[in-house]
Amino acid sequence: MASHWRLILGAAPSRLGSASPLRRVPVRDQLRGFKLPRATQRSWAAYSTAAAPATTSPNINTPSTVEIDGRTYTTDSWFNVPSNVLAATSRKLHLQDDHPVSITRQIIESVFPAPTYKCYNHFHPVVSVDENFDSLGFPPDHPGRARSDTYYINESTLLRTHTSAHEAAIFRANASDGYLISADVYRRDEVDRSHYPVFHQMEGARVWDRARVGPGGDLAAAVWADVGRLPRHAMRVDDPNPPSHPERNPLQAGHHTPAEAEAIAAHLKRSLELMVVEIFTRAKRAAALADPAGYRDEPLRARWVEAYFPFTSPSWELEVYYEGGWLEVLGCGVTQQSLYVNAGQPGQLGWAFGIGLERIAMLLFNIPDIRLFWSTDQRFLGQFAGASANLDLVRRFVPFSRHPECYKDVSFWLRPSSSPGPGNTGAGAQHDDFHENDVMEVVRSVGGDVVEDVKLVDQFTHPKTGRKSLCYRINYRSLERTLTNAETNKMHDEVTRQLVEKLGVEIR
Repeated sequence: MASHWRLILGAAPSRLGSASPLRRVPVRDQLRGFKLPRATQRSWAAYSTAAAPATTSPNINTPSTVEIDGRTYTTDSWFNVPSNVLAATSRKLHLQDDHPVSITRQIIESVFPAPTYKCYNHFHPVVSVDENFDSLGFPPDHPGRARSDTYYINESTLLRTHTSAHEAAIFRANASDGYLISADVYRRDEVDRSHYPVFHQMEGARVWDRARVGPGGDLAAAVWADVGRLPRHAMRVDDPNPPSHPERNPLQAGHHTPAEAEAIAAHLKRSLELMVVEIFTRAKRAAALADPAGYRDEPLRARWVEAYFPFTSPSWELEVYYEGGWLEVLGCGVTQQSLYVNAGQPGQLGWAFGIGLERIAMLLFNIPDIRLFWSTDQRFLGQFAGASANLDLVRRFVPFSRHPECYKDVSFWLRPSSSPGPGNTGAGAQHDDFHENDVMEVVRSVGGDVVEDVKLVDQFTHPKTGRKSLCYRINYRSLERTLTNAETNKMHDEVTRQLVEKLGVEIR
């Protein structure tokens, strides 16, 4: 279920500030479409019910077939996966020994032991539209379905946008009382140091079955008994809100009693608090080793904040106070009963959470740029040698270079028939509308990891013709070496050419 909370699943750690409220305006009232403010990107909240944005321009020179992770797929007009993303499907960073993403996965898995929890780390990245959207109740015009946001192989097949694409199959299999899924996921997105078209999610769930309690049995008491078996911790936790609220954070009244929901929430919160203690204790230890003289130890503090996610209710976010600010760490809640019913397990109920592995790894290892995770430079990878075999060897990343940046602007007129931002709705919207992710995709396909970020710096509407002009600033900076002017100019010229060819814009 990790998929549905978009920030917590991939973006860099978000600082909230000490004044962040413990009860926010209901997220239902905050959602303004698929693109959320930076502080909440990649969270479940992004998978709201807003209309879908415009789709991407059609691919030019689409191959008739593609091979992904040993399987061959036939493409059609929906195909929009660039070569750099196809190449990434074989990397599987979450399975590479001594890689920060894999080490982070191991640390989290250590908190959820077998046999209660079963780990799934080898699911194939290509899934059906039904698995990724339909089985989870996404409406036909949901923004997540749009080609501007999702990589399609063909009309019925895509690169998973979240680990929840495998959720229904796990619920149906009913092989354990809990599970963890870790996987690479794919989304078209902006270009900056905290976003990448491929990132890694982990989601987890815990389930109880009424049939095991027996007719007239007290399921809440059974859950509380399991809570009593969990370890305790010394972290200070603020949790001022009630277990549920009829308006802000409703109980699933037709399926759960207040006592059942309260017990499940208690088990959920204790489990995730233990996970946070494990992660941040290791982060603090690594920080102290990196700077023994300057490190200032602070007691761990956490707080629970009411939230809204489409597939849990009640729902919460867990925030941790770390190095002077509040960080959003994860989203979670009591699983919507419809997911169990649709999977053929109507007697089950439980909780789920989602977390972004890069997000936690950037914090744990103090890694400043998400592109570094994809580096094959031994100056990066060698710093984590041995940590997979011994998690006590976790150390902070030591930067090995800082090469100069090179900014270049590109300005263009949109086609007269285009409009920036959300346009038609649904995954099959017309190709005439402009979407910013199309620009990002062109820049990534040309510059790859040499591009640090792309930002919209100016926009203009002609007072007479009504035509719209946009100006994007591209920051070219390699992580591994200094770029020459000739190299940068060549890349920028190719970006300009492809913007014209693929998006039909007119360069100013």
